[in-house]
Amino acid sequence: MNTPVTDIPLSPRVRAGYGLGSVTTGSFGTVPGLMLLPYLTDTLGVAAALAGLIVFLPKAWDVVLNPIVGRISDRSTDPRGPRRPFLLLGGLPLALCFALLFAGPPLGSTALDALWVLVMFLLCATAYAFFQVPYMAMPAEITDSYHERTRLMSWRVGILAFTIMLAGASAPAVRDAFGGQSGYRVMGVLIGVLLLLGVIGSYRGTRTAPIRTASESAGTMREQLRLISSDRAFRLLLIVFVVQALASSTMLASVDYAARWVLEDEGAATALFVCFVGPALLLTPAWGRLGQRLGKRRGYLLASLVWIAATPLLFWAGSSATWWVYTVAALAGIGYSGMQLFPMAMMPDIAAQDARRSGDNRSGVYTGIWTAGETLGMALGPGLYALVLAVGHYRSADSFETIAQQPDSALTAVALGFSLLPSLLVALSLIPLLRYREPQQLP
Repeated sequence: MNTPVTDIPLSPRVRAGYGLGSVTTGSFGTVPGLMLLPYLTDTLGVAAALAGLIVFLPKAWDVVLNPIVGRISDRSTDPRGPRRPFLLLGGLPLALCFALLFAGPPLGSTALDALWVLVMFLLCATAYAFFQVPYMAMPAEITDSYHERTRLMSWRVGILAFTIMLAGASAPAVRDAFGGQSGYRVMGVLIGVLLLLGVIGSYRGTRTAPIRTASESAGTMREQLRLISSDRAFRLLLIVFVVQALASSTMLASVDYAARWVLEDEGAATALFVCFVGPALLLTPAWGRLGQRLGKRRGYLLASLVWIAATPLLFWAGSSATWWVYTVAALAGIGYSGMQLFPMAMMPDIAAQDARRSGDNRSGVYTGIWTAGETLGMALGPGLYALVLAVGHYRSADSFETIAQQPDSALTAVALGFSLLPSLLVALSLIPLLRYREPQQLP
């Protein structure tokens, strides 16, 4: 039963319960970008360009679907709350489909194996949209307090950082422990269980939250999109976020290839990932305090500059000492942690200001467009990296699970996508970020 939303602080149970949803978003946002491309090229033998397309298309579908899901949840009148039922509606099929993604039956051809992955990943992406968009729209309806929403988001960011590191580090380790396609199958089931834990935890954990019924905003879907697209602050921040999501997902897609071909140590994939993501566990509160002192925009700029300075140095990882490579990766991770925190904290400010100005609740539509942009950036990253590999004449597996030897051009492509390309993309994102002006702070 819904209860009135007030400025009374939320209970730790509700804060933690909401934060558990990040176990689902963090796992699904990380593992496919890290594991799916090498699974297609180096296990199933799919050509790099086609593999990139398979990874991209389901995410491109989410770009269209996410705003529609946001509008649907805006109009929900379920007595459990407008968003909460979608956690189960999207989350349960997501966990099942993800377990099946890497567990295709023996179909007898590379083409059919690739088709299985495409269909299952499309189902995963559809289910994820129905979980993610309502989940991210919930904070505005759990509490009216600006500071309580900040505390609520801090739980989410902390659990998200831990989950990204846990899922991203364990996925390649489990695959390597079992080996080959069997390793991918075991990994898929384990991550599917992790997704399920996040779904059930967030649904049960928010059952006592004072969630109000969303007030339906006026106008058609097209009119809502037009109004939001006219919001200059939101438009600029979204561009920055999408380009940086493209940069980080390109880096994510490159980790397995860099470990194998640049560092010549497949086990290094887990260590590299921990170096990239681990700083978020330790430094997110520090970035938050710095943002309070300097402002969120300046903090975001500083975090981006740290990334830009560190990532080009990874181009010479193959000729550098291992400890130096991990140190540089950790420095890039320091920038990455701030690049994750600040836009996540800035977008609700924009949506809240719009609600004050217009009197309409468009949080679902705002969130739908935001997650569509994130999805687009995360989808384009592996596709872009696959294109770089194709240009470098990267050789997919010669036969089932038989890794090909690579020409020098492919090794150069692996290194470029691991270093200079992500740095250049974040540098380009600074152009709209410098033009961004923060909205007036809410009381």
